[in-house]
Amino acid sequence: MFLRRVARPLMMMAKVKETTGIVGLDVVPNAREVLISLYSKTLEEIKAVPEDEGYRKAVESFTRHRLKVCREEEDWESIEKRLGCGQVEELIEEAKDELKLIGHMIEWKPWGIPDDYECEVIENDAPVPKHIPLHRPGPLPEEFYRTLEAVSTNTLEDAVSRSKKDEPAIASGEQQSK
Repeated sequence: MFLRRVARPLMMMAKVKETTGIVGLDVVPNAREVLISLYSKTLEEIKAVPEDEGYRKAVESFTRHRLKVCREEEDWESIEKRLGCGQVEELIEEAKDELKLIGHMIEWKPWGIPDDYECEVIENDAPVPKHIPLHRPGPLPEEFYRTLEAVSTNTLEDAVSRSKKDEPAIASGEQQSK
């Protein structure tokens, strides 16, 4: 009787996630604490990557932001809403994957390529099978080619002034017809 009257309303007030709705991804009841731990560990491990590397800058930036949100918010719904990057359980998986990647990046050292390194480019003229799409972009607008020509001949200002003369001016308050 006591549990029905007292405990049930308390449980209803606490937002308990029953499922993620994603097959194979279980609910993590202490997701906030797990995320704070993973993000703190990520910020420690990324220090092994040189400071001027883009990878380190990107990882530090988004990890600091996510860690800040996790420290400021108390419940999983608020964290998910503020980050807008999926469920907290998905964020946990992403953080674990990022830690693995940091380990690989430290091992591979992709930033250690010498400036004088030359790689061999192999071109294969074999025909592409018909079932594979070529993904060739469509033609660019004529305006692109005019602008490119103007930039390469240092006449960009002339091209801009010409294009302004061609377009009708719209005074403030007037409606643009479509």
